[in-house]
Amino acid sequence: MQRVPCSVLSTSNFKGSAKRPYADSVSHTGQCTVVTTKALKMKRCFEGIGLQCLLKNGNVVATQPPKYLLIFDFDETIINENSDDSVLWALPGKQLPESIRQTYREGFYNEYMQRVLKYMGDQGVKMADFKAVYENIPLSPGMSGLFQFLSKQQDHFEIILMSDANMFGIECALKAAGTYSLFRKIFSNPSGFDKRGYFTLGPYHSHNCPRCPANMCKRKILTEYLADRAQEGARFERVFYVGDGANDFCPSLAMKFTDVAFPRKGYPMHQLILEMEKSQPGKYQAAVVPWDSAVEVCSYLQEILKKKC
Repeated sequence: MQRVPCSVLSTSNFKGSAKRPYADSVSHTGQCTVVTTKALKMKRCFEGIGLQCLLKNGNVVATQPPKYLLIFDFDETIINENSDDSVLWALPGKQLPESIRQTYREGFYNEYMQRVLKYMGDQGVKMADFKAVYENIPLSPGMSGLFQFLSKQQDHFEIILMSDANMFGIECALKAAGTYSLFRKIFSNPSGFDKRGYFTLGPYHSHNCPRCPANMCKRKILTEYLADRAQEGARFERVFYVGDGANDFCPSLAMKFTDVAFPRKGYPMHQLILEMEKSQPGKYQAAVVPWDSAVEVCSYLQEILKKKC
């Protein structure tokens, strides 16, 4: 989701082979390669090439990485609110003074939120107050069912999260929903609590992208992640992206014709895609599947798996 203050808007094949000095035989069973070693001390783990390693009955079982990469945004995608607006409910007066709201500058939302959180600390808002808010933010329609489906399909999907919110809030919300373990990695702004008990926030990184806010470019995160995973041996057949904001549009531009973007209907990501398709036909490469409810995302992914069978 693209971050803007609430005052601005009314309502982020297995191809490795066992080396001969270490293996007696290699057999293939389904999606796994079983390497029988000469001695227990010679067992090698395949994680260096993107494969998980399981030891069973003296054998090394190297499982292939998932075929699909599934990416989620957080605010107004996984959850049905902007969490930076939601935390204001922890304030004694439930709202910010105009003097704080007027400090917002476009493209520098992270800096703005640092001032907001300092003010909240000055007002006595503590970690437990923030935690209670994050844990009670509702999931978007159909999202619970989508996560239930994905929990049974972890062999097929590698799941990551990219958000311009903050790590503390995301972890609180996902753990409360029982979905934290689904995510291989979470990319978000660093956050914590200082000696005073104030909630602190920092930028994720710096970049040169003119489309994105100063503290985070999700396209940079995505391209670097894909490159890192490729070096580890994980090369995904398709990439799926579920988002809503303008800063979700940027990473979706890096997707290919085989990939799928799931923009939330009527939100900035969807609007920007429609504008590009109209002004520059053919430039936007990924297939587009808009959603009102995550049930639509789930149904599409289910059909993908059926076609693979």
